[in-house]
Order: sequence, then structure tokens, then C-alpha cells
Amino acid sequence: MAQHLQMLLSHEFDELDEGMQELIYNEYYDLAYGAVFYIVRDHAAAEDVIQEAFLKLIGRRPEFENESKFFAWLKVVTRNSAINDLRKNKRHRNHVEADSVLNHIEAKQDAGASTEKTVEVRMMEEAILRHLEEMKPEYRAIILYRWKYGMSYKEIADSLGTSEDIIRQRLFRARENMRKVLRKEWEGSDERRKI
Repeated sequence: MAQHLQMLLSHEFDELDEGMQELIYNEYYDLAYGAVFYIVRDHAAAEDVIQEAFLKLIGRRPEFENESKFFAWLKVVTRNSAINDLRKNKRHRNHVEADSVLNHIEAKQDAGASTEKTVEVRMMEEAILRHLEEMKPEYRAIILYRWKYGMSYKEIADSLGTSEDIIRQRLFRARENMRKVLRKEWEGSDERRKI
């Protein structure tokens, strides 16, 4: 498996003859296509992502002490390239906005959701959970009660010993804060995550 790709461990891609370069690329293409297509759900986009990821692989390859670390790195670069493509092109696709994830009941229960939408929801949920740790405790608690546990405003107010109006106000502020953070992360520079 992947016998030609192993050559990248000991040789610079530019130093190899054209035939070997083609074999290495085709082997990488076969290895990466399924995972990339699973994320982007479009054949042409998958091919573009594979080409972009391959250029990254041959352009800035760190030294590896063994083959397994090389293949793990290869998979990470490929996956991140696919996710970055999904983020860059989300304006042109059927994507999930931060609002619908925060109110995610309809997105979570959509049995007919596309794989792309499912991946985006999962990625957005991971981002929300990551950013919840940085929020004020009172905002974090309200979002968790509402989003994770599906509690009503009244139930949250009762459990926190406050009024529903205060809960609505704090939840609004917490959601606005989360939207700003997520919008900055998802619509910001995709080059932030250098590999």
C-alpha cells in the first residue's frame, strides 16, 4: 500500500523523474479521494482539494522518523485542506449558519441532512464547545442549558433563581457574543491554521 508515496520520505519530489512523479500523485489521489469527497461532496471540488493538498505536501514536508508519522501527517494535511475548502466556499453551498447551530434543534433532527451539512454541524458544534470555555460562566451556563439540554426559559430561570426576562437578555447577549466569535473564525483567514 502506498509504495510510491513512501519515496517522498527519502526524495525531493522535484528530483524524481516525471513518470515517478505521476505515480506518486496518482497513488496519493487514490488514497485521498474518498476522504476528501466525503467532506466536500463534489467531484470537481474534491479534485481541486487533492491538488492543493498535494502541493502543500510536496512544498513543505517536515522530516519524519518513520512511515506511520508521515502518513498521519499526510492525512491531517488532506483533511484540513478539505475543511478549508468547505469553509472558503460555504457562501456558495447549502451551509449551516451559526444561528441555526445555536438553535440547532432543526439541524440535529433533520434526518435527510446531507453529509456536507452533517460535517458542518459537527464542526460548528466543536467550535461552539471550544469557545464556551472562554465565555463568562453565566453565559456559558445559559447556552448549555438551552442548547445542550433543551431547557425552556422558565426552566433555566427556575434553576438559576432569576426571572425569564433576565434569562432571555443574557441568552441574547451570549448568542451575540458566540456569533461574533464564530463569524470571525469561520469567515476569517483560512491561512490561520498553517500545517
